[in-house]
Amino acid sequence: MQKINAAITAVHGYVPDYILTNHELETMVNTNDEWITSRTGIKERRILKGEGLATSDLAVPAVLGLLEKRGIGAEEIELIIFCTSTPDMHIPATANILAHKIGAVNAWGYDLQAACSGFLFGLTTGAQFIESGKHKKVLVVGGDKMSSITNYEDRSTCILFGDGCGAVLLEPNYEGNGLIDSILKSDGSGAHSLYLKAGGSLRPASHETVDAKEHYAYQEGQTVFKAAVRSMADVAGEIVERNHLKPEDIAWLVPHQANKRIIDATASRAGVSPEKVMINIERYGNTTNGTIPLCLWDWESKLKKGDNLIIAAFGGGFTWGSIYLKWAY
Repeated sequence: MQKINAAITAVHGYVPDYILTNHELETMVNTNDEWITSRTGIKERRILKGEGLATSDLAVPAVLGLLEKRGIGAEEIELIIFCTSTPDMHIPATANILAHKIGAVNAWGYDLQAACSGFLFGLTTGAQFIESGKHKKVLVVGGDKMSSITNYEDRSTCILFGDGCGAVLLEPNYEGNGLIDSILKSDGSGAHSLYLKAGGSLRPASHETVDAKEHYAYQEGQTVFKAAVRSMADVAGEIVERNHLKPEDIAWLVPHQANKRIIDATASRAGVSPEKVMINIERYGNTTNGTIPLCLWDWESKLKKGDNLIIAAFGGGFTWGSIYLKWAY
């Protein structure tokens, strides 16, 4: 029986129009452009403005653009995996809301939450439905409205995050292209190093939690930075070694866009030179689940069929992992 790989056959993204620059942040918190740039590599980030707009509204233009590019209708999508840390609501799943908005009447779907590693986890999960022969068209969406959980009085977090969304279509491939290997990891001991303190069943919303600003993202910066550098770099190196790849074999490294220093460490560990690393953090900041598909969207015109891509991510929880992917078009 011929081996089926799950290949990306289309990618598209969307970022809001409003640009929040470092200079504007200087008027909001005690920070400055030089401090932000030197520590993170971020110059600006996009913010979704407007009443009644949520994460699904970032996803709609990303997905509609993808469908148009691929030349298919939404009714052909069989499964939607929506990777997000900022769902429209706790219930129902944002995947279901998105399906309704785009007219994916034949799709079932669910949300996947693994913080900044979510899209990578979702890509691997979606691949199983393709490889098993269960489905032929799986939509994997990664998007977050991080501005909805960002405290703009906390300079340690507000400088990092932006809003954005990207989506890919997975389809069967019989030429050896697509998802080749993956390594996924998690460690719950890091749960309180990067999290929302309230809003879940452990600490439901109350006047007390709202007044204490416990519904915003909180992180222990140094703890997260050290864990991210070590874990993301090591797992990227591991997947390169496990697949016997040499630096010259790798066309692109696609790292989660959390911090320029983390990206540099990951590239060094994987043996990838700077010109082969996808970096757009300076324009978008950390869009959490959106960073990797937005990179693929930005670099799509430079990708060639058969290119070897190494994808790596690290997120709160802790979660991290790496994928070896062969580009299919």
